[in-house]
Amino acid sequence: MIRTVDLKLHLSHIGKNYEGNPILKDCSYTFQERAIYALVGPNGCGKSTLLRLCALLETPDQGSISFETDHRPLPIDISLRRRITLVLPDVGVFNTSVFKNVAYGLSLRGLPKGEIRQKVAQSLQFVGLENKQSQSARTLSSGETKRLGLARALALEPDFLFLDEPTASVDQKNTELIEEILVKIKERRESTVLMSTHDADQTRRIADHIIKIDRGELRPLSNP
Repeated sequence: MIRTVDLKLHLSHIGKNYEGNPILKDCSYTFQERAIYALVGPNGCGKSTLLRLCALLETPDQGSISFETDHRPLPIDISLRRRITLVLPDVGVFNTSVFKNVAYGLSLRGLPKGEIRQKVAQSLQFVGLENKQSQSARTLSSGETKRLGLARALALEPDFLFLDEPTASVDQKNTELIEEILVKIKERRESTVLMSTHDADQTRRIADHIIKIDRGELRPLSNP
C-alpha cells in the first residue's frame, strides 16, 4: 500500500546517558523520505539506544523527538505508536504456529478475522514464508525467524520500521532474502526503514543514507 501522507521523524539535540556515561550527545537529524537509512558504528556506540529512542520505548535525557506530518508535530499517543514498529535482533516467538505469531499484533488491535487472515497471508508471502504458516514458529531456522519478525512488523503496516541488526547471525541466503525484502519495501514506498548494521557492504548495497555514530554524535556519510 502506498501512503499518501508522509510521516517525518525529527531528532532535536537529543542526548542519552546511562549510569552517568553519555551514550548519545546533541544528536539532530530529520528522517523524511521513504528510504533506507543505515546506522553504523562499533559495538556500544549507541545504535540500539537510538533505535529505542526513535521507537518511543525510551525517552532522551536532553532534547526532543517528534513525529511530524504537514509541518505539525503529532501527539505521542496510541495512534502514533501504531504507526511505528521496532524489530529486535533476537526475534521472540510464541509457541504456536507461524500464522498465529504474525496475527498476534493484529488481534490485539481488534481487527476482524477476515482482515487478519488477509494481512497475515500478504505479509508471509512478502517475506517468503507463505508455505510455513501452519508450522510451529519454534521450528524455524534463525534466518526464517528473522523473516518472521519482519512479517509480524509489516502486517501492522508501519510508517516507520526500525530494525536492530536485521541480518545478524544469519546465513548468506537469508541475508540476501532479507535485503531483497527491504529493497521491496523501499520500492513500494511502504515504510521508512531505519536499521543498524555492522555490515559495510550491506550499507552500500541497499542503503540510501548512511549515518555513523561517532563518539555519541551523528555523522551523515555519503553512499558511493
